[in-house]
Amino acid sequence: MKTVKNLLVALFVGACTVAYAQEPQLDVPYVPTNQQTVEKMLELANIKPDDVVYDLGCGDGRIIVTAAKKFGVTGVGVDLNPQRIREANENAEKAGVTDKVKFVEGNLFEFDFSKADVVTMYLLPSVNMKLRSKLLKELKPGSRIVSHDFDMGDWEAEKTVKVGNDTVYLWTID
Repeated sequence: MKTVKNLLVALFVGACTVAYAQEPQLDVPYVPTNQQTVEKMLELANIKPDDVVYDLGCGDGRIIVTAAKKFGVTGVGVDLNPQRIREANENAEKAGVTDKVKFVEGNLFEFDFSKADVVTMYLLPSVNMKLRSKLLKELKPGSRIVSHDFDMGDWEAEKTVKVGNDTVYLWTID
């Protein structure tokens, strides 16, 4: 099933590159995480009220908005696509959490993650692997990383949970 999902994502990326040449060059297509998986990601991260949650490739902001609304935490979403950032801000406004969240148009590889207690992501395996050393370097001990569907290569997750057809992975920084 994972191979089929990877193939579909790769085909989608190719189609988006051709069809949307005017859009920013993205490493990952926008595929929203379903709400049940969002809830499981946040639950697995063991969110605490004083946590700061960062979502890498935040899309429409649903993970950060849910974290702020359900757990009262502050959060930052980062995405390269200005359209997704606009949608994320609209969703934060609708949810009444604009005082708790911030969405930034930016490149993940140039962004500072050091203030994050929890990092969530739904990126491709190649992007996860490129980010791994940056996350390990910048995150403080005890920070949690939760990934939807894609692991971090030979860095074994401490927990792996199935949510329907999705897989959620958890790592904690030592």
